Amino acid sequence: MIHENLKGRVAVVTGGGGVLCGDFAKALARQGVKVAVLDLNEAAARKVADEITAEGGTAIAVGCNVLDTDSMRQARETVNSKLGTCDILLNGAGGNNPKGTTTKETLEKIDLVEKNDDIKTFFDLDPDGISFVFNLNFLGTLIPTQVFAPDMAQKENTCIIMITSMNAFRPLTKIPAYSAAKAAVKNFTEFMAVHFAEVGIRVNSIAPGFFSTNQNKSLLWNEDGTPTARTGKILAATPMKRFGEPKELEGSLLFLCDEEYSSFITGTTIAVDGGFNAYSGV
Repeated sequence: MIHENLKGRVAVVTGGGGVLCGDFAKALARQGVKVAVLDLNEAAARKVADEITAEGGTAIAVGCNVLDTDSMRQARETVNSKLGTCDILLNGAGGNNPKGTTTKETLEKIDLVEKNDDIKTFFDLDPDGISFVFNLNFLGTLIPTQVFAPDMAQKENTCIIMITSMNAFRPLTKIPAYSAAKAAVKNFTEFMAVHFAEVGIRVNSIAPGFFSTNQNKSLLWNEDGTPTARTGKILAATPMKRFGEPKELEGSLLFLCDEEYSSFITGTTIAVDGGFNAYSGV
């Protein structure tokens, strides 16, 4: 489907060097959107931008840190000078860290009496690690919004798309920091939808289910390429019995960006999860 309304607009995609957000950037570019691919890893951002331009689209790569306001302001200056002011802000930067992850899904009494350096329990979690994960996912959406939204408030038909997760609905085992952070992003989506409603910025989020990416590769696959026990649990709880493909997120993105289809939609989260959130297990 062609979204003519989007042609010529400017999109800023944070975390654009990653698998899912890189695909988002390309999907927008195919609609004639001028895309700024922002990422801490500038080389990864440049690879995505080069792929877009090779397909005939318009894109630039901008290396920046979503946790640094000055870095984001510099990124805004670059985007404004090369592409124009932002119409679509896609807050996709985020991720997890081993310091915010437990080894086991549940605590056992033996873990309290027999110290095992190979086992990280809830009580061994590093507060700095928890803070890093939370800040990356939450402040990593707040700061870019603070920097780019003032320009958006001066225009018509602007929107912010947040990337949350199934963790926002139900926390997954082992990853308390990431789950809590993504729940915060979902809540923040709703706050911003209300806060920006009168200036015309719509704010919605997409909650991907399970997709196999570089970020979660070690959790889903053994070194020999066979599925882990966690993969077995995920697929058993996903009625469609498979992982999602990045392209399967594109429809929700374009729907939410194009006011012809979603002009009265703000503050909502669309789950793209193969039925995971709907399944009770029985």
